[in-house]
Amino acid sequence: MTGSEPLTIDEEYAMQQSWRTDDDNNSGIFDSKRMIGDVNFYLNNVYNPHEAELEVMIAEDGCSGKGVATEVLQLMIHYAVGDVGVTDLVVRIKESNAASIHIFEHKFGFTETERSKAFQEVTLRRTVTDELRAEMKLWVKHATRAKYVRA
Repeated sequence: MTGSEPLTIDEEYAMQQSWRTDDDNNSGIFDSKRMIGDVNFYLNNVYNPHEAELEVMIAEDGCSGKGVATEVLQLMIHYAVGDVGVTDLVVRIKESNAASIHIFEHKFGFTETERSKAFQEVTLRRTVTDELRAEMKLWVKHATRAKYVRA
């Protein structure tokens, strides 16, 4: 999904170390070149190949609660629906992660569909509708799609 080139374990450790020691730490989180988290989706439902399971993590101290997760999820959902053809979205979130549950329910219109006591997890879903497609157009109104150029 990320298009990353395979790295040896030593190269992976070196890259992670460079992220931690990047001298770009004084710039704002939205214009920084350093990695502060991760966003993904997985097409792993064998019964519904058009369902994407989303996940987002903001790992860098001081970067949570600033709208980063919302912005990257808007772009990822737009890509999943528009480019990949996803029709159903799902997230599974730890019950204790109230901030993530809030984002998906109140910013993205997901609805709780189940709770797992064993995993202490909440499952939220949203079907892609014309209403969501209209929202998505607003999300990316000022976004510029970067072209991937293989070196």
